[in-house]
Amino acid sequence: MPGPSVHDAEFTDYVSGKASWLRQVAFLLCGDWHRADEVVQIAITRLFVHWSRVRVAGNIDGYARTVLVNVYLAERRSPWARRMVPLGGQEEPPADNGDLDRVLDLRGALAKLPPRQRAVVVLRYYCDLSVEETARTLRCSQGNVKSQTARAIDRLRRMLHTPAEEVRP
Repeated sequence: MPGPSVHDAEFTDYVSGKASWLRQVAFLLCGDWHRADEVVQIAITRLFVHWSRVRVAGNIDGYARTVLVNVYLAERRSPWARRMVPLGGQEEPPADNGDLDRVLDLRGALAKLPPRQRAVVVLRYYCDLSVEETARTLRCSQGNVKSQTARAIDRLRRMLHTPAEEVRP
């Protein structure tokens, strides 16, 4: 029985090195670690099936990110996602690198955004993609990315704004 092919070894190396990053991006999109793991598994499977095409692409991370976002958006459009109620458990606490309350508030507000707005915010501000790269990833126009970003930021500001933060004259 022959050993693993070069194709399999390259794929395994890539996924081993990027699994944590893919999972974090998926969590920011889904807001739930279990769903994030499912999205990552589906994305990894799709990457494996098309690995011969992926590995010759100029930007493997970009390709993987696009597949991940597309899996998330497709899952959000399905009737099953609208009926599914998350358990609410979080197996991994957020990193203790700042104001924990603010981090949790931001994650809660992010979870309330519509899927496309959420995807735009994660891609633009977590993945640090340009408007052009985000448009390419989401397969939409740059104008759509800009308007979705503006709406999402406005909505996040309204959700995170508290009366104590108001500037008094």
